[in-house]
Amino acid sequence: MEKIKMTTPLVEMDGDEMTRVLWKIIKEELLLPFIDLKTEYYDLGLEYRNETNDQVTVDSAEATKKYGVAVKCATITPNAARMTEYHLKEMWKSPNGTIRALLDGTVFRAPIIVKGIEPCVKNWEKPITLARHAYGDIYKNTEIKVPGAGKAELVFTAADGTETREVIHEFKGAGILQGIHNTESSIESFAKACFNYALDIKQDLWFATKDTISKKYDHTFKDIFAEIFEKDYKEKFEKAGIEYFYTLIDDAVARVMKAKGGFIWACKNYDGDVMSDMVSSAFGSLAMMTSVLVSPQGVYEYEAAHGTVQRHYYKHLAGEETSTNSVATIFAWTGALRKRGELDGIKELTEFADRLERATLKTIEDGKMTKDLALITSLKDVTTLNSEAFIIEIRKTYETL
Repeated sequence: MEKIKMTTPLVEMDGDEMTRVLWKIIKEELLLPFIDLKTEYYDLGLEYRNETNDQVTVDSAEATKKYGVAVKCATITPNAARMTEYHLKEMWKSPNGTIRALLDGTVFRAPIIVKGIEPCVKNWEKPITLARHAYGDIYKNTEIKVPGAGKAELVFTAADGTETREVIHEFKGAGILQGIHNTESSIESFAKACFNYALDIKQDLWFATKDTISKKYDHTFKDIFAEIFEKDYKEKFEKAGIEYFYTLIDDAVARVMKAKGGFIWACKNYDGDVMSDMVSSAFGSLAMMTSVLVSPQGVYEYEAAHGTVQRHYYKHLAGEETSTNSVATIFAWTGALRKRGELDGIKELTEFADRLERATLKTIEDGKMTKDLALITSLKDVTTLNSEAFIIEIRKTYETL
């Protein structure tokens, strides 16, 4: 069988630990036998990020702007323990945060629905899509460990030299400080991306912050969304028969738990990080969620929404068998390949992505799955497969479709 030809490369961002192991197997078993795969490769593994002073992360984001589509493996965001483990020069920031800031995009995450994996929230009948702002907040923060008594102030110096000051806290002893920011232009891009996505998939859009407490920071998000909606989207939403509304995030959580699904829930950066994990876990597994970063310029970066599966990686290094779910990583590749096919007019590439996704879901529905799904499935007499065997089984299914 002749391999499917590509005309424009994907930007390929390799990652860390167990997901890096799966990345290689997915390429060898599910992609390279069928596609003349063209990628511009960037190693975002923590060792190489450290070696390049994280320049490789910036380079990968710039390449994504150039080529328009990227696919990313899960990566480590180092903490103090990782500093020691990997002998890091410094505690490098989240690669995802860096890429999102450079692309100024919005992350849309939706659970992957498969028969036999029932949501923990019994009334959820349709997927809930999380729209996560991808710039600022704690992912671009500045932090200080306060050694002792003193006064902390928030200071803004305008271009003309004038200062605005607000006292944060009068410390009586040691403590901690954190400074976060956002920009109106990024919030406007976030709002427009959410409204456009809602119109594209014809679903209601919810937006939630905590403006009752954060009367300037969060309230600015609320105001910008309201202004853009009234000016540019209200009539379009009415015509499409869908609704936009704002609510406090604690109220949104209560509503989500009682809803049937089938809507988009827009959140600020950190809120979206946490809530997408909650939604994906409640739908079945962190490894069963798609994630795509969309920039205002129409650039797409696909990734798995979960981490590097550290515990399984240590077992793998010890020579022990693992049963790690690779579905989200497979769907990151299929999402990127489908978009590449759409942009380049390569029908065979989009059809390949669709077929591989069907094969992945059919493998699970046929009772062949990884341990995390086997523990929660309603299917009877299932076969629990190890990490590599599951991917090989998907290839066998693909070849029968």
